[in-house]
Amino acid sequence: MEITIRKGGEADLPAILGVLDSAVTWLNARGITAQWGTEPFSARPKAVRQVEDTMAAGDPWIAEIDGVPAGTMTLTPFPGQHVPPAGEPEVYVRLLATGAGFHGRGVGTALLAHAVAETRRQRVPLLRVDCFAGSGGRLIEYYESQGFTRTTPFEVGDWPGQVLERRL
Repeated sequence: MEITIRKGGEADLPAILGVLDSAVTWLNARGITAQWGTEPFSARPKAVRQVEDTMAAGDPWIAEIDGVPAGTMTLTPFPGQHVPPAGEPEVYVRLLATGAGFHGRGVGTALLAHAVAETRRQRVPLLRVDCFAGSGGRLIEYYESQGFTRTTPFEVGDWPGQVLERRL
């Protein structure tokens, strides 16, 4: 099994939404409904617009296994609306997700390694990401295992989040 990562574009919106939708299904099957809710991204017009806007603001990337989209992320030069910018050049990982049938196969690790390489290629010293801080902090621990360090916690309503960074 080989993971290939390719740059995405506007035409990849259905594939990206498909990965995000299957991630919601995977999370919900494990009782995790607070992270991304219970409705697919593609069924929520506001979420679709958010994905489109994020893709337009940066570089979407698709991880494929045997030609099938297995994961996605978009790298932007700034965070989303609920996190303040770093105050220095940064690359921000947004909408990172692994498709339901591809968990445990290294897709997220491959995408984050690509984010590190892309950040270095751009000669930017700071890579940041934010994640859901609920569910016992499992996502925070995952990012820490990938070389990120916790910085700022935040909340959007009752949704707990955590910003993490990796200096390069």
